[in-house]
Amino acid sequence: MKIGYFLSSEEYTPAELIEQARMAEEAGFDALWISDHFHPWNDEQGQSAFVWSAIGAISQVCELPVTTAVTCPTVRTHPVVIAQAAATSAVLLNGRFRLGVGSGEALNEHILGTVWPTADVRLEMLEEAVEIMRRLWTEDGFVNHHGKHYTVDTARIYTRPKEPLPIYMSGFGPEATDLAARIADGYVTTSPDQELLRRFRENGGGDKPAQAGFKVSYAPTEEEGIEQAHRIWGNSGLPGELAQVLPSPRHFEQASQLVTKESTAQSVACGPKADVHVDAFTPYIEAGFDEVYVANIGPHSVDMMNLYRTEVLPELRLRKERSHG
Repeated sequence: MKIGYFLSSEEYTPAELIEQARMAEEAGFDALWISDHFHPWNDEQGQSAFVWSAIGAISQVCELPVTTAVTCPTVRTHPVVIAQAAATSAVLLNGRFRLGVGSGEALNEHILGTVWPTADVRLEMLEEAVEIMRRLWTEDGFVNHHGKHYTVDTARIYTRPKEPLPIYMSGFGPEATDLAARIADGYVTTSPDQELLRRFRENGGGDKPAQAGFKVSYAPTEEEGIEQAHRIWGNSGLPGELAQVLPSPRHFEQASQLVTKESTAQSVACGPKADVHVDAFTPYIEAGFDEVYVANIGPHSVDMMNLYRTEVLPELRLRKERSHG
């Protein structure tokens, strides 16, 4: 199992994201996730840089593989444009780039004033978008496409990697998981849901890589960690489909008032103790994920990286050796 670091574009400035990528490589992480947002989930997070600029800068300071977690190539940005951005990222990263895609959230996608599609239509759009992007990465001539949702007129991407980009797809429910198993090169989720992972593998995913990510809140004390996790990322505790349908940060702030500090304390590993952070990986390891990515909440990134470099990552790798021993 690979352990990666999750860069939160919603919480950190571009300069901080670049520095965290550099520190993650020094700390011994295996790979990077980076989120792709137009808005943060709430104003307390306060950032949302253009991910493609950040990836370009990261490619110059870090040798780790990068996956977007995740990009929506359907509403806010046409799949032809995403195909070009991803191809350039793969060239800059010397092939160490994987395009993670998903059906998106109204939070980011409603900004052009179009109607937010229903879930089944979003998946239909995503499947067509993936087809278009793969053609642009593999065909030598100009691509034309006249589909149900998209038109492409004599488009050709000239700057692209030698090998076609892997596309990983997020799946937070049965229908999305089934589509990911059928059309994607890998699976992405933020839950240690063993049933969905099994569904992915049994419905066509087979031995394709499965990635998962979660957040921790390092702080000098557990109490401070809980406070900052609840204040900055209380939205992570919202149930059901709210994350897909709420249209603005203020709506997430209103809904997050229903999330208690006690529930945050139960769901997020908080504080400075290495064993607490190590144990947070257990559900994902037991579920059988191939790659697990961890994001830090709050201002203590340097201390979090030091803890992971000296204690957490060595312990996780020691446990892996024992399990295979």
